[in-house]
Amino acid sequence: MPITTKTKKEIGILREGGKRLARVLARVSAEVRPGVSSRELNDLAEKLIREGGDIPSFLGYAPTGAKRVYPASICVSVNDEVVHGIPNEGEKVLKEGDIVTLDGGLIHEGLFTDSAITVGVGKIDEGAQKLLETTQKALAVGVKAVFAGATTGDVGFAIESFVKPFDYGIVRELAGHGVGYAVHEEPFVPNFGKKGEGAVLKAGMVIAIEPMLNEGGAGVKLAKDGYTYITKDGSRSAHFEHTVVVTENGADILTNL
Repeated sequence: MPITTKTKKEIGILREGGKRLARVLARVSAEVRPGVSSRELNDLAEKLIREGGDIPSFLGYAPTGAKRVYPASICVSVNDEVVHGIPNEGEKVLKEGDIVTLDGGLIHEGLFTDSAITVGVGKIDEGAQKLLETTQKALAVGVKAVFAGATTGDVGFAIESFVKPFDYGIVRELAGHGVGYAVHEEPFVPNFGKKGEGAVLKAGMVIAIEPMLNEGGAGVKLAKDGYTYITKDGSRSAHFEHTVVVTENGADILTNL
């Protein structure tokens, strides 16, 4: 699919969908505590999405090359799981000190939004807290680099430059992306890059910015379930994501409460 821009009406629909998704993730994150299973979090997310009259966009989604469709409504990734953790296969029960990423998407009036947050389970250690705070700040830095005329390389450069002093691994195989008409659209929006390179951002484009940082090295590998990416060295990983619309003056975040 070529890079697209959305109409004013479509952006209005995406804004409402984004608010709904933000509310769902906030409600689900409030239930994160020791003893809660990832399946329970997934079931709550699906219930909330459907109660609003919307559709979980991840459920039944088949990315290119996948051997099966994604079987859950959200992704729940714990500790060394970077993204796409399947919450309703096996019994993954959260423990005190874990960190967990909740990544969700929904379809509101035919249009797609995408967002993710990483939260601590009970009391987390200082290292985990720093990882979460830095990743969330990296998202803010990436969003700030978005405006009409900037490039995806500018966004990646901004994130990479911010993260570098912290010595975290920046996941390179996975990145942000266009969104709106589908779960994933062009352009690819990496969390590293060079100024002036990549696709040029135009007003009306809708993209997901999503830094993924590892406490250790940048390397990741695909787990046997065919979806979950985990860190190669077993280090913890954090992930924050917003859907934004590109404007002449900057990025307008659509997945805020």
